[in-house]
Amino acid sequence: MSKPLMAKATAVWLVDNTTLSFKQIGDFCGLHELEVQGIADGDVAAGVKGFDPIASNQLEAAEIKRAEASPTYQLHLQHNPASEGEEKRRGPRYTPLSKRQDRPAAILWLVKFHPELADAQIAKLVGTTKPTIGAIRERTHWNIQNIQPIDPVALGLCRQTELDAAVQKAAKKRAAEGIVMTDDERRKLVSTETSLAMSEEPRMPSSIAGLENFSLSRDEEKRDERLDADNFFNLPDSKDEDDDDA
Repeated sequence: MSKPLMAKATAVWLVDNTTLSFKQIGDFCGLHELEVQGIADGDVAAGVKGFDPIASNQLEAAEIKRAEASPTYQLHLQHNPASEGEEKRRGPRYTPLSKRQDRPAAILWLVKFHPELADAQIAKLVGTTKPTIGAIRERTHWNIQNIQPIDPVALGLCRQTELDAAVQKAAKKRAAEGIVMTDDERRKLVSTETSLAMSEEPRMPSSIAGLENFSLSRDEEKRDERLDADNFFNLPDSKDEDDDDA
């Protein structure tokens, strides 16, 4: 379903000027019912000026009256040429100017830790071009010596769910092509939900694995007995020492 222009501002106007239910406004504006309730309570969209959908030819007054009379009625958006094709935009996502300098670091991180990702997937995740990805893969980028790999999720260039979906898609494609993944690659394919659901039981470092059943030698056991706390503090009385001196 198409959304109106300035959906949240439209929801503010509908809350202030109509008796529509929160669900009707949410369905029309593409918002959750609780979010619309937050707008009514003043907790959400504070300071946002309402946008009249009737004046912008997105909604008819008769349509609003029909919806007010029936709580189960769904509002229908009028055809708006200005919003045509908005949901069908293709190509790399828009990256704010403040984050564009971080894209090479994100590309290097993806190339290094997720080599199974195709260039088209990387371009879609961080909003870059294939020539830039190729230059970083081949280490011919003009600033390659100063680029440090940084997780694109930490940089705010993509969401963790988007990265997980791209990695899972690449894994399925490799499996269909008969390419066997290494253990390290399998560990990288664990999704965020799976990692959060894993047990918090501490794991023994691999460097000392197998030593949990290690037994001390007889000499070491004797030494531990000599260093026992009870024996250490079982000192002779001072009276006995005086007798010995005499």
